[in-house]
Amino acid sequence: MFTNWLILTTLICAVVYLIVMLLYYKTLLSKEKISKDFIKNNLDDTEIIIRKLQVQLQRSLGNIDVLTEELNKIKADLSSLRTRNSQYRLENDKLRQRIKELEAKIEALL
Repeated sequence: MFTNWLILTTLICAVVYLIVMLLYYKTLLSKEKISKDFIKNNLDDTEIIIRKLQVQLQRSLGNIDVLTEELNKIKADLSSLRTRNSQYRLENDKLRQRIKELEAKIEALL
């Protein structure tokens, strides 16, 4: 009788222990699933943001290339304008010298 009671008590304790452990690991599993789903959603959102930033970066780099081309064109135009300006100054100086010569001739004639 005592052995039956001891075996029954041991079995009941084992069953209660296993049920408690089952519930404990089930709770851990559900928390792990929730954490996994949260991380997966977070990674998906991060991936979307990274893609958007990559597109913006590519557009910016394209804009930088366009701006660099425009800057080079403007530099070339500036160089040509400086050259033309110096030519006009030389021509202007020649014309002033010619005017002075003509004024001197007119005064000599008067």
